[in-house]
Amino acid sequence: MELGDGGGAAGPGPALGRGGLEALQHTVGSVLSSYGWYVLLAAVAVYLLVQKVSRSLAARPGGRPGAAEAAEEPDVVVRRQEALAAARLRMQEELNAQAEKYKEKQRQLEEERRRQKIAMWESMQEGKSYKGNLKLNQQEVESGASASAVPKSKPNKKPLRGGGYNPLSGEGGGTCSWRPGRRGPSAGG
Repeated sequence: MELGDGGGAAGPGPALGRGGLEALQHTVGSVLSSYGWYVLLAAVAVYLLVQKVSRSLAARPGGRPGAAEAAEEPDVVVRRQEALAAARLRMQEELNAQAEKYKEKQRQLEEERRRQKIAMWESMQEGKSYKGNLKLNQQEVESGASASAVPKSKPNKKPLRGGGYNPLSGEGGGTCSWRPGRRGPSAGG
C-alpha cells in the first residue's frame, strides 16, 4: 500500500521509483538466472576479440607512420625496387646462359645424328647392311657403359622338376605337404 501512504512532502514519485527499482531488479535477476552463462561467455568472447584486434593493430609495421618515417619511406621503396630489379636481371642472365648451353648440346646431338645417317647411307651405297652398323654402334655404347653386366649363359640347364609334376595332385612333392592349422585361439604371447 505504498501508493496510498504518500504524504505531502514525499509525493508519489519516490514510491513509484522504489517499485520500479524492484521491478527492474526482478527482471534483471530473471534474465541472468535464465541466460547468465550465455551472457558471461559472450562477454569473455568480446573481451578476447578486442584484445586480439588491439595486438594486431599494434604489431602492424606500417600502421601509422610518423613524419620522419613518411620522409624515409619513398627512399626505402626505391631501394627495394632496385634490388628486386637487379635480382631479376641476374636470374634472367643465368637462365639465358643455361639456354645457350642446352642449345649447344642439342646442336652437338643433331650433328652426331647427322653423321650417323651419313655413315648409314654410305654403307648402304657400298652394299653393306646398315642394321649391322647400328648393332655394332649399340654394342659399343653398351660395352662402354657396363662391361661386367653381361649375363653368362649356362648351356646345360636341368629343369627344376620333372615333366609330370602337378602341384594340385599332391604327389611328387616330397616332404612338402600342406596341413590345415589347429582350430581355436592362437597361443600368442
